[in-house]
Amino acid sequence: RHTISVSAFLLNRSSDLKDQNLVVIGSVSAGAEVIADGNIHVYGSLRGRAIAGAKGHHKAQIYCQNLEAELVSINGNYWLSESMEQHWGSPVYIHLTDSELTSSKLI
Repeated sequence: RHTISVSAFLLNRSSDLKDQNLVVIGSVSAGAEVIADGNIHVYGSLRGRAIAGAKGHHKAQIYCQNLEAELVSINGNYWLSESMEQHWGSPVYIHLTDSELTSSKLI
């Protein structure tokens, strides 16, 4: 997989990367959506939607410095914001364990 790096805030737009990982150096605003077939790294706040493993990559992961997302999804498994209360506002990584999303604090 290739990796694409974006050095900007993503405001109300969609960024869709086929067969690639995505690194966002900045924040993903509420209403914005990032989609990657591989992993998603957000070095800032994740307030919009992040969809990793879009083409069935079950080992994809989502990393962010501040979790305040509307939705996160890996390989079709998703959480809405109310499912993320445990790590809300924290740096986390999200991955699949036995076809279920799990999250862990980064720090």
